[in-house]
Amino acid sequence: MTHLLPNYSSVLEELKREIRTVRLKAAMAANSELLQLYWKMGNQILAQEGREGWGAKVIDRLSADLRQAFPDMQGISPRNLRYMKTFAQAYPDPAILQVLLAKLPWYHHITLLDKVKPHEERLFYVHEAISNGWSRDGLVLQIESGYYQRKGKVLSNFDRTLPNPQSDLARQTFKDPYLFDFLTLSDKYQEKDVENGLVKHITEFLLELGAGFAYVGKQVRLEVSGRDFFLDLLFYHLKLRSYVIIELKTVEFEPEFVGKLSFYLSAVDDLLRTAHDQPSIGLLICKSKDSVIAEYALRDSHKPMGIAEFRINQILPDNLKDSLPTIAQLEEQLRGPEK
Repeated sequence: MTHLLPNYSSVLEELKREIRTVRLKAAMAANSELLQLYWKMGNQILAQEGREGWGAKVIDRLSADLRQAFPDMQGISPRNLRYMKTFAQAYPDPAILQVLLAKLPWYHHITLLDKVKPHEERLFYVHEAISNGWSRDGLVLQIESGYYQRKGKVLSNFDRTLPNPQSDLARQTFKDPYLFDFLTLSDKYQEKDVENGLVKHITEFLLELGAGFAYVGKQVRLEVSGRDFFLDLLFYHLKLRSYVIIELKTVEFEPEFVGKLSFYLSAVDDLLRTAHDQPSIGLLICKSKDSVIAEYALRDSHKPMGIAEFRINQILPDNLKDSLPTIAQLEEQLRGPEK
């Protein structure tokens, strides 16, 4: 029996890790070769169109002839050949294939070619998809949410309160506004409703926050001078190596919010932060803000913090919310009558 064999489990786990590593390397190498082939094919079509005046119908003929020569080969439909041409046209320098583009599958590139036209913005999404490990659906979600326009746009004092490169990394970590479309709330929602909804949908919330955030807890208790204080949400960011306090406000930003958050940051630095951690960072997420007032409020603050807005697009009126079936009622309907 396997449990009697010495070191069997550890050897098995090591072999499984080796197999996964090799399979990943093989998949990456295969993807790189495929993309280089597609680029060469697309570039050849472009060249012939320019020199020989090939028309659109030539691609249909080319696809038919290639499929006859390689009946088992996928990806040589007329539609895909046109994508190859667009791919080569979008990236005229083949060197970028090996250093960057090869790290994403072909269908990610098709999505980018369809949905993102500016070259700089498309390269931005290539970098982000690689660093965040987005699936194709995740990439589509980020593009449609305007991630490019929101990332790094948070109003903050990071340049004055954090050293480089920590300040640049912090600025790029946060965004404005945050989209909480995955929440379904009544039009009379309160801060606790948003907070509870974010924790209930923690996976979607972490995806919206971005890579590197680890959830610590909600309403985290801090005891200061015999009194209890509670943080709305507490995270730890693995790249920043710092605690991140998120305070939610379902009203317009007010200057006094900064003072309270500054107090929380001091308390977390004293009570939770270790010698290995960087200074804690605060993020106020409000329903709305006046940028001039927010800038004044941050001007003399010595604690690193940012101020952003949130958006909830799907808000149910109270009367409609009350008429919806509960989870228990839905489950009972799905089970059907008991026999």
